[in-house]
Amino acid sequence: MKTGKVWLVGAGPGDVGLFTLKGMETLQNAEVVVYDSLVGHGVLSKIPDTARCIYVGKRASNHTMPQEQINQILVEEAKKGYRVVRLKGGDPFLFGRGGEELELLAQEKIPYEVVPGVTSPIAVPAYNGIPVTHRDFTSSLHIITGHKRQGQAYDINFKALVHTEGTLVFLMGVTALGDICGSLVKAGMDKDMPAAVLQKGTTAGQKRIVATVSTLEEEVKRRGIETPAIIVVGKVCALAEEFAWYEKLPLAGWKVLVTRPRDLISTMVSKLRLLGAEVLELPAIRTEPLEQQEALYDALSQLERYQWIAFTSPTGVKVFFEEMKKSGTDIRKLGGVKIAAIGNGTKKALLERGLYADLVPEVFDGASLGKALREACREGEHILVPRAKIGNKEILDELSKKPGLKISDIATYDTFYETQEIIDQREEFEAGTIDCAVFTSASTVKGFVEATPGLDYTKVRAACIGKQTKAAADAYGMETYMAEKATIDSVLELVIKLKKKNKF
Repeated sequence: MKTGKVWLVGAGPGDVGLFTLKGMETLQNAEVVVYDSLVGHGVLSKIPDTARCIYVGKRASNHTMPQEQINQILVEEAKKGYRVVRLKGGDPFLFGRGGEELELLAQEKIPYEVVPGVTSPIAVPAYNGIPVTHRDFTSSLHIITGHKRQGQAYDINFKALVHTEGTLVFLMGVTALGDICGSLVKAGMDKDMPAAVLQKGTTAGQKRIVATVSTLEEEVKRRGIETPAIIVVGKVCALAEEFAWYEKLPLAGWKVLVTRPRDLISTMVSKLRLLGAEVLELPAIRTEPLEQQEALYDALSQLERYQWIAFTSPTGVKVFFEEMKKSGTDIRKLGGVKIAAIGNGTKKALLERGLYADLVPEVFDGASLGKALREACREGEHILVPRAKIGNKEILDELSKKPGLKISDIATYDTFYETQEIIDQREEFEAGTIDCAVFTSASTVKGFVEATPGLDYTKVRAACIGKQTKAAADAYGMETYMAEKATIDSVLELVIKLKKKNKF
């Protein structure tokens, strides 16, 4: 069997937006992913569902698996012929023990590559308004591991560090904060030197405590801190309040779950991240065209008999035109047909194919589309409705109120509920770390419920795009809120309002 290859990939400090393009490309081609606990949820959600995942833990003083065993796993999986991605928080070579993993790979003649990652000693201070170098304050940066074996003294030349007069960043040192600060003062550092502890930087859990090297430990005890966190010591820490920018974003500090069909790129997610939210993007449903499309092909062969085609989703548009191509149907056969779209997303999907919708209801749901279409149609007209196999019947109920309309309700694709094991959504909600879930259809609500059996849904704050979606969330007892309009921008406004309402 041909030997595979290993890629050591730095996942960055947490924010998926800081994951490199090369890292993303490499991850998308992985067959096996070996990952640890410091990899951000946003990056984990990008692991392809075809990849086999191996969790190896690893946090300070709490290793799920010994390093030697991790090294061996990489070798074994590569020897089986797999493309193996070793996904590591931050950068593989900065206190990431990447060098130790490469030693065995090189010894076993396993091909490998290294994809550097954005490292927390630079990124986390930047997200907290602290430039690690500044011409008026310091011209050097020193990164030190703050971790030490229990019962042993630090093997660090604190006097040398003090004499550099540079910015000092200690990783994995929060539990020994008092020892670190005390050693710096003892080595001659001014006790009033600005210092900071930065918690969970670049994520919704980001928190900053700024004091001095002599008062930082006391301040941390008073205000509390969670790991992972880094310690920054230097004059540049005094700039934090002036230069802070992340917490000024409308959704900074909020973690939002967005459920969506797997095959749809989410504009919602991009806009939420621009507003400062940490977004957990998880597919709740998967759509697939039906294998048997005889009914649709029959309709396509007789398009001239239809006066209207009503599309109820972007997926419906996509499948319709894919099957139209497969059947050899010329798009010019649509020339005499008017087109109705349920909302802006569906309207956009049509526009991408060079078609303008003749009718879009003011309210984007099935009942409103059916009512608007019923009023626009003349008696005896024939309407084609290509849609999901489990689609809501509201559009049909409305159309049936006008006698004489002929309706061809044709299922073109099926919907399957998705589950994944990498991120425990139930645990996240029960721990209170997810502030809001955004649902853009009733089917994504049902998909979410399928993926979180046993969850107390009263703990879920749900931002819903419309009435049907809200009704589905209400049925499970969620704390529901509905956007004023069934648009992405309106849902975003709703989430911002919810954050302001729940601000402590």
